[in-house]
Amino acid sequence: MSGGTPAAAAAATPAGRRMLPAVAPGPEERQALLEAVIYAADDPPAIADLAAGLGLPASLVKEDLERLIASYRSAGRGIEIRAVAGGYKMFTKPEHHEAVKAFAKTLRPKLRLSLPALETLAVVAYKQPVTVPEIQAVRGVNAAGVIHTLLKHRLIAAAGRKKVIGRPMQYKTTKDFLVQFGLNDLTELPSLKEIEELSRAALGEDNVETPAEETAPRPPAEAAGAGVES
Repeated sequence: MSGGTPAAAAAATPAGRRMLPAVAPGPEERQALLEAVIYAADDPPAIADLAAGLGLPASLVKEDLERLIASYRSAGRGIEIRAVAGGYKMFTKPEHHEAVKAFAKTLRPKLRLSLPALETLAVVAYKQPVTVPEIQAVRGVNAAGVIHTLLKHRLIAAAGRKKVIGRPMQYKTTKDFLVQFGLNDLTELPSLKEIEELSRAALGEDNVETPAEETAPRPPAEAAGAGVES
């Protein structure tokens, strides 16, 4: 039996095949990983998918999954993991359906914003407090109608009048804005450089150099678009 190093073993592994971690996670950590993956997956992942994605033996994944499913059977848990369509998915428990249905009726409809609204919201988020003329100077178009829409959805609010001639109203983002975009506070907003990099990556332009005159672009719609359906 050869006594090669871990690096050598990794090198000998066929391309495309995942190696197990050098230090295998314990049972609790494995169950936590399964829980997170099943929760995040759009389609119910099968055991083979979970095993391949986590780099674990399918037999071990099956055992951990059975334990995880059993833990959700407790009366103190409001959701459960069920086998569906060849995979596994989280569901609310049948005994809680009426309560969940009643709660859902109290929720506001899912927010849908147009591209101009997202662009305007991005300007407010990064330049607040900001006036309508200042927003229009960035976007180059009339923003009065879009401001009304954002106020109606309570994503922005008045922030007092600017102490200049005419005393125009200023606007800022609200708590609803933070909730809608999954932010704890405004410090979690991505920097303009990060937004540009994400936008370029999404367009497949990672290798395109940015001209010097474009190093300070206006905030694109992506600055405020994450988490909101357009």
